Amino acid sequence: MPLFNRKPFSLLEPPKDLDSKEKVFQIRFTKEIFRDYQEYLKRLNLYRQRVWTCNLSGKSNLTFEEALVSEHNAMEKAQNMPTELMAYVLRMTQYSTLGLHELVNKIYASLLEEVFEGIELHAKKDGSVVPCKILKILDSDGTKMCEVGWLRRDKTLINTSVVKAADLFYRRAPVSRNTLKLFIRDSTTQTIPWVIHENLAKKYGIPTDPPNDMMHYEGLHKKGRKREENGTIENGRKKMKKDEGHVPIKYPIDDLLVRPDGDDPALSKRPPLATDFRVPRCSVGDLLMVWDFCLSFGRVLNLSPFLLTDMENAICHKESNVLVVEIHASMFHLLIKDKGDYFTVLQNQKRKLKVSLVTWAEYLCDFLEMTKNEELLSNIATIRRGYYGHIDTDIKLKILHELVEEAIKTSAIREILSERVDQKQALNATRRESIRKGREEQNLNTEIAVKNEESQTDAVKDGNETIDELARGKEEKEKGNVSRSKTEGKRHLVRHVEMEFDKLSIRSSPLGKDRHYNRYWFFRREGRLFVESADSREWGYYSSKEELDALMGSLNVKGIRERALKRQLEKFYNKISNALEKRTKDIVNKMLLEEGVLRRSTRVRAQPKDNPSMAFLKYVNKWKDN
Repeated sequence: MPLFNRKPFSLLEPPKDLDSKEKVFQIRFTKEIFRDYQEYLKRLNLYRQRVWTCNLSGKSNLTFEEALVSEHNAMEKAQNMPTELMAYVLRMTQYSTLGLHELVNKIYASLLEEVFEGIELHAKKDGSVVPCKILKILDSDGTKMCEVGWLRRDKTLINTSVVKAADLFYRRAPVSRNTLKLFIRDSTTQTIPWVIHENLAKKYGIPTDPPNDMMHYEGLHKKGRKREENGTIENGRKKMKKDEGHVPIKYPIDDLLVRPDGDDPALSKRPPLATDFRVPRCSVGDLLMVWDFCLSFGRVLNLSPFLLTDMENAICHKESNVLVVEIHASMFHLLIKDKGDYFTVLQNQKRKLKVSLVTWAEYLCDFLEMTKNEELLSNIATIRRGYYGHIDTDIKLKILHELVEEAIKTSAIREILSERVDQKQALNATRRESIRKGREEQNLNTEIAVKNEESQTDAVKDGNETIDELARGKEEKEKGNVSRSKTEGKRHLVRHVEMEFDKLSIRSSPLGKDRHYNRYWFFRREGRLFVESADSREWGYYSSKEELDALMGSLNVKGIRERALKRQLEKFYNKISNALEKRTKDIVNKMLLEEGVLRRSTRVRAQPKDNPSMAFLKYVNKWKDN
């Protein structure tokens, strides 16, 4: 059922005592019946407003009927989940306390490490990589073995062999993240902790009782309520049986169990989030993921950097433009160089292995056909007619998301990731060594200072201080100055190492989560602190230092999640606040520039590219491999 303003909505019950001859008014797509025409119109107008959200895909700003269609399509896509994987995915979902984004990523990564009967994989045979299908999983002295059938191109079996499970690998993931997300939403009745439908639990033999070690959140079935009645949390204290007294709770505890206490320090009000994105809010995650990937691997993609706002404006533009084309072309060239599935598709189509501004749409259609994603495939005809710009913005970003997923699997990207891991380990070792030496020198300086003070005190007491003793004291002092300069040098080295470490960072995990599992993201190239809702359907951001301070003042350190989040925000406070202030200054300069363009346009006709919101039209790929 579609959500009304992001909240559950119930249809009206039919009027009582309806006469079969009575004249009534019925809404076609809900089957609701009204005796009063004005009530009918009022309800119909509500359904026509763009205040509805698809309960499965998270698409918002829809009419009720559009949301129904979206839910129907999403349910069909959820059926793309291979039956061989359903039980495994449902078991990992049941009573998980992860947010949707993290849960999908965890299951996705786990599936790539597992093998399942009936699933197609690849293995080496006679020196070449050959597709195969797992017929049976065997256990031989603790080593997992698989009986596989080798496949022809038409998917028919040639013969069978027994191979080690460790020797099998996926050329493509057995299921996409998007399908996983839709399947989880369609299969559950409750989020965080996730609870799957009882009929699915019964069908796949999945326990319906919560684990014993699970914390019982508010509203979690009868067990949680029963536990509260027997004694859990009340005003920051544990409620004990009669005559047992009150025992204070040892903090931190789960954030949802924290209750206000009179002794707590006052928390500031959490500032509201800005949500003025041009792309749909449910697609902001895809936008950030693609943008961060392009900037993190720009050199290997031969794609020079660009602003997030420029990419957002380019994606929303109703015509194809250089920035959009360059992003796609750079991904295609990477996949071609890797000589994987996409390379094979192009060879079968007898395409040239060079993507141009004129032909890029053909290569895009080839990629979409390779994905076999029904939602994306339905847009091929539009793209072939030259109307890429008319595709829905969320679909454009889903296409780019799929491209990034393929690009991450290429050997070029994997080599870079491996190198960065090694470099990070080396930098970590350098940083630890610098810190250790700094502490040793600091201890040495303290000892020298104490000795000097003691010797001077003794000499004054004896009244026998000589010129030689004064000279020795002076020499020791000079050594302590030299030592301090060395310490400063070490501190400079540590700062340099941290800067280099930051350059190698790829934002693959959030800074932390708040009480309600909302995730907080900071990208070093973008002066905003992004906030993602627990179900990944909503995004917002903070853009000023004042908002950052208010956010930190609103976090309750009695909760596990908010304490960890506050520590991370304190750790990176200078970096985040400086980025926020820089962006604020840039916006002021941009506004002044726009005012100048507006004043000039009253005298002469200004060119579209002069408008800062159209700056993406000026993009030139300076790293392009010609």
